[in-house]
Amino acid sequence: MLQFINFTKRYGSYPALKVDDLKLDKGIYWIKGVNGSGKSTLLKSIAGILAFDGDILLDSEISMKKQPVHYRKLVNFAEAEPLFPEFLTGTEMIALFADAKDAPKGQEQAYLKSMNMQSFVDRPIGTYSSGMLKKLSLLLAFLGNPRLILLDEPLITIDTASLAVLNTWIRERYEQQGIGFLLSSHQMLEGDSLPLTGGLLVEEQTLKFIG
Repeated sequence: MLQFINFTKRYGSYPALKVDDLKLDKGIYWIKGVNGSGKSTLLKSIAGILAFDGDILLDSEISMKKQPVHYRKLVNFAEAEPLFPEFLTGTEMIALFADAKDAPKGQEQAYLKSMNMQSFVDRPIGTYSSGMLKKLSLLLAFLGNPRLILLDEPLITIDTASLAVLNTWIRERYEQQGIGFLLSSHQMLEGDSLPLTGGLLVEEQTLKFIG
């Protein structure tokens, strides 16, 4: 699913994260690490938001460095604390993302309904609570036909009922379409809520597979 090749992310002269060579098979992975360990840096690098040295391959053939546009079409990302233009409505943001990701027409409707977003999705984003913003961010990450979905701290600012819905979304896309997932969290993920493939530990500026 994902392969790191001589990956290094630096902030100035500080080596924030280094992964010499690591290959992850398709699955659902929980990225563990204390606050400030580099989980968000890792996900933003994989998403193509942050520049880095080395390369990342998707499905052993699509290079972040050599095929950046194609790569980004297939990797979706939801930030821990999303920020969107406040003057746009949720519906307008969904339309923009759907177009960018070549999403099937009307794909968002089932997600809107299951997450109970119909009551606010047409309102300006500037009026949203943190929970509403989180729901919108998560929905956007599921649009299109990605091969990999990255969720940064999906457990924060989300209620218990919505978390159960999110887990259903993850299971369905993984089991029915084979989409891979990387979920970062400093909180415990319940083992029976998702069919986790394994864990990844971000520690001491490196990434380790821990089974």
